[in-house]
Amino acid sequence: QVQLVESGGGLVQAGGSLRLSCAASGSIFSIITMGWYRQVPGKQRELVADITSAGITKYADSVKDRFTVSRDNAKNTVYLQMDSLQPQDTAVYYCYARIYSSSWRDYWGQGTQVTVSS
Repeated sequence: QVQLVESGGGLVQAGGSLRLSCAASGSIFSIITMGWYRQVPGKQRELVADITSAGITKYADSVKDRFTVSRDNAKNTVYLQMDSLQPQDTAVYYCYARIYSSSWRDYWGQGTQVTVSS
């Protein structure tokens, strides 16, 4: 059993900051990639940022220079520091990880709401 548990969402004013955390637990042998997607009603889930076990990062163009993804491999935890938040960043944010337990597969967190007021 593998679980991803997120924390850190909430309500913030435009220009503010939030930090999301996601910890993976359970029968984990290896994690390649951890990251964050987001989704608003009526739209597809989109990649926000991810990071490999080697520290290679990837960002959506809309969040570059505002969001920072990082990772603590010893704790199987990924973070998303979100600065200069804008109302269009409002979404449910989902953590994901590609994990080897009994086989390689993608795991998802339950989602955390981020709301940015103007």
